[in-house]
Amino acid sequence: MPTPAEVLARPLVLPCGATLPNRIAKAAMSEALGDKDNGPSDRLLRLYERWGRSGAGMLLTGNVIVDRDGRTEPANVVLDDDRHLAGLRRWADAAQSNGAKLWMQISHAGRQSGRGITRTPLAPSAVGLRGMAGMFGVPRALEGKEIEVLVERFGQAAGLAHAAGFGGVEIHGAHGYLVSQFLSPLVNKREDEWGGDPQRRMALLLAIVEAMRAATAPDFPIGVKLNSADFQRGGFTPEDAIVVVHALEAAGIDLIEVSGGNYESPAMVGRGELGKNIRASTAAREAYFLEYAEQLHRQTQVPLMLTGGLRTVQTMADIVDGGAAAIVGLARPMTLQPDLPARLLDGSVTEAAAFSSRIGIRKLDDALAVIWFQEQIHRMAAGKNPDPKLGKVGALVRGLMANLRG
Repeated sequence: MPTPAEVLARPLVLPCGATLPNRIAKAAMSEALGDKDNGPSDRLLRLYERWGRSGAGMLLTGNVIVDRDGRTEPANVVLDDDRHLAGLRRWADAAQSNGAKLWMQISHAGRQSGRGITRTPLAPSAVGLRGMAGMFGVPRALEGKEIEVLVERFGQAAGLAHAAGFGGVEIHGAHGYLVSQFLSPLVNKREDEWGGDPQRRMALLLAIVEAMRAATAPDFPIGVKLNSADFQRGGFTPEDAIVVVHALEAAGIDLIEVSGGNYESPAMVGRGELGKNIRASTAAREAYFLEYAEQLHRQTQVPLMLTGGLRTVQTMADIVDGGAAAIVGLARPMTLQPDLPARLLDGSVTEAAAFSSRIGIRKLDDALAVIWFQEQIHRMAAGKNPDPKLGKVGALVRGLMANLRG
């Protein structure tokens, strides 16, 4: 009977033939560490050099954006041409020098690009965000030619990642960003080749996969982060996700990361807690999207990645050994314990350290669940250690002001 660590230490061979060294990934988190020209900064390289020593077999970057007006945050890395290729090579080298595989998460925020970045964000249709207190402008519906340009941009970004030596790419098709908006019947009201029914709503995603394949190589991994559901009435459903997964499998995708939610219904951020009072809890209580991963696993042979809420080595191993997911992702735990995967694999710890970032005001807690942990990322990028005692209110104010400045 293998130990949990032995289960997680198994290599994973992807459909394209590439291999991940083990079953633990550093999941994507927004670093907001682009330089003044939105290229990879020295701080970003320092951060990933540290995570490259974490023991995780796979490192997913935060959003790398294909259009400056489609940023999620002002300091995202932006790839709208090849000017940052040398910096990308340094980024890949820094992250992968100890054997981890660095994957670039490629995205466009669409209507979730804030007013500090653009007053008129782009979207499938002119459907604005609700309940956001004016933080986002009313979007403009993309024209057909603009969509074709964006497809080319996604392909170009993947080609640059491949040329720079990254281990793979992931299309961000979740969390309410542009690709997810096209998939959602709540946001995509088009009646052309890019919307109108489930098949046409996923046309953008499939076109991006095709463009990325053309720009890279057959053995270069391409993954997709996909919502299991939007958790909104009339939105993207688990049944919709199954249809998309079948299409992605036919398109030859290599990995599907299961997630959920968007800015209006932020299921992906949880409650800002790390493993608090987990004792004999079930895997379903610990892992936010396990039920959906199990449903999708029964529908596809494509390897799945499960991220969100995972804290204990036993639960992670049970998920992998049971087949619900081939790889598990850790995000916020690695902002406080950057070497957590190595410690789980060598048996020196069995779960992430407990911590809560909540202050008791729900709307603020949703923001703090991202901002407080991003400050820990910035500490590591500056060569410092994480600080579990970092003030919550101060972090919240600094994070909100940074995004408002644009």
